[in-house]
Amino acid sequence: MRLSVQYRNGQRLPPETLGVPVRLSVNPRARRLSIRIDGRAGEAVLVAPSERKLGEVVAFARTRADWMRERLAERPDSAPLEPGAVVPLYGRPTLLVAVGGAGAAQLIDGPDGPVIQSGGEGEAFSRRVENLFKRLARQVLVERTEHHLRTLGQRPVTVSIADTRSRWGSCSPHNRSIRYSWRVILAPPAVADYLAAHEVAHLVHADHSPAYWSVVHTLVGDHRPYRKWLRDHGPALHAVGR
Repeated sequence: MRLSVQYRNGQRLPPETLGVPVRLSVNPRARRLSIRIDGRAGEAVLVAPSERKLGEVVAFARTRADWMRERLAERPDSAPLEPGAVVPLYGRPTLLVAVGGAGAAQLIDGPDGPVIQSGGEGEAFSRRVENLFKRLARQVLVERTEHHLRTLGQRPVTVSIADTRSRWGSCSPHNRSIRYSWRVILAPPAVADYLAAHEVAHLVHADHSPAYWSVVHTLVGDHRPYRKWLRDHGPALHAVGR
């Protein structure tokens, strides 16, 4: 008698199992089995509402093996933070320039557009530029978070900035904390504003029910263009600095 395979949340399956690297994820708020592509990690994420459903989502993924391979093959090349590179900031192409010394990275207006000047060499240069992105992300996202909190009459929250592997943001209503990926600062300002609204709305509704999306609509109007922008351009943002 063949025993059924036991899967667990967070488990990674070797590429030979489904033809691509796969990670299993349990999301109790999920309404159905789903597959998403984590461009940064270079793997497919199989999402199920419970651990007992993980076997079903693996079986479903077997029918989408070609699609997963195609999507992962579309991942953009890495975009290191090095002198001479052009990377997005606020959705605008921004030139990285080395200026010598050990000074922190600074954003300036150049004759042909925005420029980030930084001291340091090699990894030190990259680290200074990334630190600038994190500082700018905190400024923008804290301001937009506070704006949406006031609109909804919500109490303050703790905001943190990280480099998450898959999520652009997450909200923990029970301890009133919101965490954002600093990479959203690379996107146009309206997208960052939507992300802040998305997370603040979870303080009102922890799910993605119609009532939740109604709150998001109150804050930013039609959210669909912003969600589509992140789906279309997210892998390129995750490639920055890799």
